[in-house]
Amino acid sequence: MPKRLTEAQIAEYAAEGFTCPVPVLAPGEVREARGAIEAFEARSGRTLDYPEKSKSYLLFDWADRLIRHPAVLDAVEDLIGPDILVYHSTMWIKDPGTPQYIAWHQDGTYFYLDPAEHVTAWVALSDASVEAGCMHVLPGTHRDEWHHHDDDTNPNNLILRGQAIYDRFDGEVGVPMPLKAGEMSLHHTKLVHCSHPNRAADRRMGFGISYIPARVRDIGPTPGSAMLVRGEDRFGHFAPEKRIGAELSAEAYANHQTLMQRFRARQDAQAQIAKKVEYAAVR
Repeated sequence: MPKRLTEAQIAEYAAEGFTCPVPVLAPGEVREARGAIEAFEARSGRTLDYPEKSKSYLLFDWADRLIRHPAVLDAVEDLIGPDILVYHSTMWIKDPGTPQYIAWHQDGTYFYLDPAEHVTAWVALSDASVEAGCMHVLPGTHRDEWHHHDDDTNPNNLILRGQAIYDRFDGEVGVPMPLKAGEMSLHHTKLVHCSHPNRAADRRMGFGISYIPARVRDIGPTPGSAMLVRGEDRFGHFAPEKRIGAELSAEAYANHQTLMQRFRARQDAQAQIAKKVEYAAVR
């Protein structure tokens, strides 16, 4: 008996590589998370970006709560089982009228995880309509092998690594996955997807969480890390991540920097471009 998803949603994920929408957050939880993010932005004087946008659960209470949210984990468990690790997370913010986009890509191209059982939970903290630049997917592409990705130097590509699949899917529109605030989508690590600029009046804010079952192996060029959020890890394939220190404390930032350097070393190991990224903690 599934905990959160319907049998139809589980079948859709298996057949198409995605399912949505899945209601997970109450309106008050959405307001709390968005309010915390925008309070940080007001203090720092900038949109939440690197480094805090990545592995945010190591720095922020709102993100730590989201990766452990029972409704989110119940849905993920329905797909990958009860022993769940968080491999990564990214906060995706597109402000209205900006040219920012995400090119066609597969999430796990540079994650070095085997087997390919990583699932991305994309939790909407504002309405992600088609106009706002919601995700578009190519159903069934999760059954593809890994496509060749090039490095995209365009600064408007929100993926820090800049990966993009060129030529192969030119002209494809895909299937949109619009979400209301508090809903989430789930998609497979090999599913080809993209998103377009935000033409709506409000910001498009979504928290993407990369979940893997503990049985997945690390085959990366440098050792990876992950955080256990449900069940147990009987395999020990990843260095265990821990939240250290209070929210945005010096200890939390030092721990975050160490783990982000480990992650970026894996992610950028085969990059063809020199995309220098500075780690500048904002307190």
